Amino acid sequence: MAWIAGGVSSPTLVRTVRLRGVSFATGPSIRGQLRSAGTTAELLSALTQVKPTQAGDACPAALIQAAGLVQHKQYEAAGDIVSTLLENNPRNGALHFAFGYIKQQQGDWNGAFDEYSSSKEAEPDFPAVHNRLALVFYHGDDGENAIGEARTALSMDFQDAESYRMLGLGHYVNEQLDAAMNAFQESLSRDPGNADVYYEMGLVSRDQRSEEEAIKLFRKSLQLDSQLWQAHSSLGLLLGKQKHFAEALVELNQAKNLSPDEPSIRENLANIHYAQGEYDLAIAEYLELFRTHPGWRRGHDSLARAYMAKNEYSSAVRELKLAVEQDPSNPGEHRALGQLLLAADQRQDAVRELRIAVELDPESASSHYYLGTGLLELQQLAGALKEFQEAVRLDPSAEHHYAVAACLINMGRDSEALAEMQIATRLDPEKKLYHAREEELIHLMRSGSAR
Repeated sequence: MAWIAGGVSSPTLVRTVRLRGVSFATGPSIRGQLRSAGTTAELLSALTQVKPTQAGDACPAALIQAAGLVQHKQYEAAGDIVSTLLENNPRNGALHFAFGYIKQQQGDWNGAFDEYSSSKEAEPDFPAVHNRLALVFYHGDDGENAIGEARTALSMDFQDAESYRMLGLGHYVNEQLDAAMNAFQESLSRDPGNADVYYEMGLVSRDQRSEEEAIKLFRKSLQLDSQLWQAHSSLGLLLGKQKHFAEALVELNQAKNLSPDEPSIRENLANIHYAQGEYDLAIAEYLELFRTHPGWRRGHDSLARAYMAKNEYSSAVRELKLAVEQDPSNPGEHRALGQLLLAADQRQDAVRELRIAVELDPESASSHYYLGTGLLELQQLAGALKEFQEAVRLDPSAEHHYAVAACLINMGRDSEALAEMQIATRLDPEKKLYHAREEELIHLMRSGSAR
């Protein structure tokens, strides 16, 4: 009952029963208890076909109640019951496993790790324990330990589908995409109805840039389990990328209905609305996201773009400042804030942010270019020229050469400016502005009135 409460899949329990037997007889009363906890007909059949090794103890009524609560996703109440049972039986590996699963469902991965580790100490030869630890390591982006636990589980049962799935997740974290796909296929060959595996294969295909294949796999996952919000969300994101916005919104709204507290769904919805030019709807999703999850560490820069599209610069600056506060070591956030402050004519603040961007990433031509622009607007010409020349060194584009020329004109160094202007014109001959400014500079130089 504890393994059932802990979410061990029916195929895994059936295999365990057939390999190891059971120590209790499954009479009508026990079958009723198992059904109340969501036991499948296949597992019940397997239990009745195995001769018990001994009489066994009666299952505590409280555990039966907890298993039923888990089935109905009432995790807090179930956790209270299992915690009390553990106080009286602290070395019961199955109870620790069930408690770990409850904590996992509540998003407490650290607590889940502690409980699964205790379960492993008591039940070191049960593959499901190692698989759950692998899952915890996967969520912690620890691919090596995830692979290690999965391989330990496979050494105990080479035909265990869940172990191959965990092996695939470990490889996926390590960006070993081919190895991940092979492991997922091994899992499906043993458990072809697992919606999670199709979803995870879709993630691999997406990362391999096989978007059509990824969409097929996400749809297959949803055919098997229409309640899998992750598949709805990932499918919606891909459809939005392909500009199938109406279909994308259907999938993302379905994901939101299934998991209304998941912040990434609102972020994805906001991105689709932004791509459609529906800036008010995008802003509404972001504002609700940050209201319910004030510590969410993505999206403030995207919300700023939506405000910029509506020419609401003060709101955009506020959001970009939040993005910088959340990730102060990110040069891109400082550069974006600096650019926006330039557009809002807040030059001193812009230059401060752009200096930070350059310090954090001195190889960014864009940061040097925008810092040069800010310094030029402040008439700090020597500093501006230095930054523009560094931008040219890193990226000798027409725009950067033109910026050098403009700065040199302001410094009265017309011959040097003309040479830079001619390079810009040669690099981008379609740019009419460059031709016009070049001709104007030549005319002024010939007339002797160039400044």
